[in-house]
Amino acid sequence: MTTRTKPLPPHGSYARANGSPGYRPRCKCEPCLTTRRKEEKRARTNRELGRSPFIDPAAARAHLQHLHQTMSWRSLATATGLPQSGLIRLYNGDRTKIHRSTHTRIMAVQPPTKGDGGQLIDATGSRRRVQALSYIGHSLQTIAEAAGTGRMRIHAIASGSQPTIRRDLAERIEAAYKRLTRQPVRTNKFTQRSRNAARAKGWHGPLAWDTDTIDDPAAQPDVEPVTERKPDQTETARHIASEIQHLAAFNIPEHEIAARVGRSRSYVHEQLAGRRGPGWRNQLDTAA
Repeated sequence: MTTRTKPLPPHGSYARANGSPGYRPRCKCEPCLTTRRKEEKRARTNRELGRSPFIDPAAARAHLQHLHQTMSWRSLATATGLPQSGLIRLYNGDRTKIHRSTHTRIMAVQPPTKGDGGQLIDATGSRRRVQALSYIGHSLQTIAEAAGTGRMRIHAIASGSQPTIRRDLAERIEAAYKRLTRQPVRTNKFTQRSRNAARAKGWHGPLAWDTDTIDDPAAQPDVEPVTERKPDQTETARHIASEIQHLAAFNIPEHEIAARVGRSRSYVHEQLAGRRGPGWRNQLDTAA
């Protein structure tokens, strides 16, 4: 079993020059000696002038909060050279003062032009995109394959059980959303099932969301009120009866016709015998 050892700080850095009691001795090379003398002189000067090495953390906290909009904690720790735990405490307002060197390191970091892929961001936009794709018939497996992730991950995002998502996955879901909404839905046994499930859960399709607001948690879907209309059972029965007569004209057996139209064999038999035509229930009610 191999043990991982933390690499030594570079020569000339204060950490290498000052050492760490119980872990590593002070380095006595010329760059480290120069660094240690400068730090000791600065500390002595500040002490004689009454300058505290600690300052108010407000400015550093504000800058850190701005950086964290596009950078993950791991990236911030690497960029500043500070422990991740300390950065989080400062971010949350748990620090009442910080060292001047800490302030300098944080303020020196500039936000990247492109967001850090490993940063956790709000999953609202990704959730709406997955739900919209499901609404038009794409299965969760199809969406997962298009986004390069697992089906269970997509399910967790769609159901809302995962409130945050890493930026790189959110970008892949957005790319899959743009691609899948521009191509025909692949028809299979999951297509109608996905549509029915999405509608039953109150999800909305792509037309309900504007590209500028789909990521905004406060945005509302743009939908028109739907008026429920009772289906015309007589019209449906007339269509099925016509289909039964059409299939029977080709000498197709009654059991096969029943399977095709989604009715029982006895229903098909009575239709062909002329005992059960469209609107027969209404006729019984009128006779009564």
